[in-house]
Amino acid sequence: MNNSGSPTSHEIPAEPSPAYQEFDVRHGSTMSNVPGIGVRDNGRVGVDISSGLNQRLSRLLTTYPTDFSQPDPVPSPKYLEEEQFPLRLNIVVQVIGSRGDVQPFVALGQELKSHGHRVRLATHDVFKSFVEAAGLEFFPVGGNPSELMAYMVRNPGLIPSIESLRAGDIQQKRKMIGEMLQNFWKSCIEPDEETGNPFVADAIISNPPSFAHVHCAQALGVPLHMMFTMPWTRTKAFAHPLANLANHNEDPRVANYLSYYVVEALTWQGLGDLVNDWRDQTLSLEPIPTTEGCRLLETLKVPFSYCWSPGLIPRPSDWDSSIDVCGFFFRKPPSYTPPEDLEKFLNSGPMPIYIGFGSIVVDDPDRILTIVLKAVQTLGIRAIISKGWSELKGTGDPNIFYIGDCPHEWLFQQVSAVVHHGGAGTTACGLLYGRPTVIVPFFGDQPFWGEMLARTGAGPKPVPYASLTSRKLADAIEYSLTPEAADAASKISESMKKESGVKRAVQFFHANLPLAKLTCTIFPDQPAAWSYKGKQNPILLSKRAENILTGRQKIDQKKLKLYKSHPIFIEPERWDPATAVSAALLATFARTANATAGVFTKPYEKYKEINGALDNLEEDRFGDAVTNKTAVHSKHNALNNYRTTKALASASACSAGKALMTWSRGIFVDVPVAATEGLRALPRAYDDVKPHGHVKGFKTGVSVAGEVFGQSVAGAVTDIVVFTYRGKKEEGPKGVAKGLAKGLFSIPTKTSAATLGLVAYPLQGLARSIHSATRTTTKEAIERAKRAEGAWFQKNYPSGIEDFDYVVADFESLAGRVMKSL
Repeated sequence: MNNSGSPTSHEIPAEPSPAYQEFDVRHGSTMSNVPGIGVRDNGRVGVDISSGLNQRLSRLLTTYPTDFSQPDPVPSPKYLEEEQFPLRLNIVVQVIGSRGDVQPFVALGQELKSHGHRVRLATHDVFKSFVEAAGLEFFPVGGNPSELMAYMVRNPGLIPSIESLRAGDIQQKRKMIGEMLQNFWKSCIEPDEETGNPFVADAIISNPPSFAHVHCAQALGVPLHMMFTMPWTRTKAFAHPLANLANHNEDPRVANYLSYYVVEALTWQGLGDLVNDWRDQTLSLEPIPTTEGCRLLETLKVPFSYCWSPGLIPRPSDWDSSIDVCGFFFRKPPSYTPPEDLEKFLNSGPMPIYIGFGSIVVDDPDRILTIVLKAVQTLGIRAIISKGWSELKGTGDPNIFYIGDCPHEWLFQQVSAVVHHGGAGTTACGLLYGRPTVIVPFFGDQPFWGEMLARTGAGPKPVPYASLTSRKLADAIEYSLTPEAADAASKISESMKKESGVKRAVQFFHANLPLAKLTCTIFPDQPAAWSYKGKQNPILLSKRAENILTGRQKIDQKKLKLYKSHPIFIEPERWDPATAVSAALLATFARTANATAGVFTKPYEKYKEINGALDNLEEDRFGDAVTNKTAVHSKHNALNNYRTTKALASASACSAGKALMTWSRGIFVDVPVAATEGLRALPRAYDDVKPHGHVKGFKTGVSVAGEVFGQSVAGAVTDIVVFTYRGKKEEGPKGVAKGLAKGLFSIPTKTSAATLGLVAYPLQGLARSIHSATRTTTKEAIERAKRAEGAWFQKNYPSGIEDFDYVVADFESLAGRVMKSL
């Protein structure tokens, strides 16, 4: 990529699938003896496709090339050529992970802010000062990244070890994720915890592991853009970084492609119930079917920006135009003055190497330190060792300097090579300054980066932590100090210095925004938040415009509707009526069973909640000081025994009612809709199936029923003629027979879909109307938050009386001289 951000082509010679696919992060062994798809003992996912199945599935993927290529140029509308984007958006950036995961998004936030956007970065509490020092707003989402890193070291893949299960890690992790889901939603609509400044997101940017992204975007109806440091989109070019592939010397494209689905399906299997409960209880959204939960980002075609250098890993050519490889995200290098002892060490001998494992938390830091020191002594070199979160430290060796927090941008320019865990950010920084790199991967995408870097020659093959020895580490470091490694690293550095990953990512983000749908009709530099139906077209109003017009009593608030600039609809994809009905029935049984179990579990949870509140009680409900816990229990039992029993009974009754409603909806709504959609999908085998509108409520349900009825009946009547004629034209007498068979097949399938749809879609619409009418908490919270921000904006950025007058005049003109309706 050149300085202007224009893409250039990259060629990679044909070669076998990358070696990392055979890499086991704990044992370093191959997976070739494992049949099918399963979970390895280190928690990673094994994918082993047999030769015959591989050949059959390969035929389905032949439409996609297997090489790498840069994407087509990103569209460059006028606003991308200007310094400022025409709208000033509230953007919440949701990120979980280590500091290395957060730092790229700090750089992104600063670039977004330079375009006039208001940026709130929602992440772990420990990064508060780091985020605010960069001039960005911060919102805490909880979660302990050091605990998360320690868990990942013990379980380097998706599936926990027996030791973790015994230690209760899974329940703790689920509790942590549940807390973060709640707080990620709060980051979209709640005021700043310290300043009290209101904030409602107009767009969301997120990394995939935050999990809340698409659900928050659906609840708000705003655009979502994903950004990540590792591949998360299916491709045949390489496997998912969390998957191990067995190598049968067959075409690896099928296994590569399927590995993404396997990893995503296992992730959703472990967290789907947690996410669906949160959607229901907090966001007032319907549950997501199991078949859709693991591929939402793909089916919704959410734009994706990958922040790595195309000079290191070019963009796979089977990714569509909604996916870009932008380049690494680098922040502006911070100013740094080294302490005297560090400066003295650097000047006292040959250039040292750097060794550090950042935010990795290991159970045995003494082991890794012993290995590192032995390797350094064996080679007779000098080293700077970062203490990191594992607190590596020692004394007595003049060739070793132990360092605390120090910006890599400065430090990596002072060393000859770098040794680290393989985090994407640390890898990028080392390569930017042309430093050969040794990667000791622990978990996650670290093996992936190690193998990709080794392909370039800028470092040796990765040395997995679990099998690390001083000899292996010494050999790896020795290679990194060769002229060949230095030359390869230098070439990558030259390529990366021509890129501007953050700027390109912001351009791509802007290019994928629905600008026309986002813009307020009155204030063209502000995003729309409300919709008012005038005599002609709806009038879109920003939070500020709504505040002015309602303050002047020109609009009744009851006539305003929450505006969704990018509504999201999640519907199950059906292939045939048999599997569709089976899936709907299974989902109904599962949800009903879960709700039925709540008849017994919910009262117990309520009981624990009451007792937990009692344990933390410092004052009784009447305000009397209480110092004796026994007295508290006694008084509480006397006052609230009846209420507690009532609460437990109510919790049980609510679960029973939910079970009945779930069963009824499944049998009378979900199953008929699934059967209808399955029947409509059958002709896909030989013809395109036209999509229908979305069922939002009863009115749209009736409309969709009429639409499907008309399309299906028309198709049933005309298909015999159309397909017979088309077959004769293309294949002669043989085509006539085929066309006649297709037409005859269409008659029962399409007429059945048309008839069943007349009942199914209105019932689905009615169910959704009832759901919307009875679940208003989320809607009301969004409305309050938007009005609060409108009032805050008007108070802190007041306009003159003439501005008020022109807003009213413009509105009355657009609305057909709307008069005061209060």
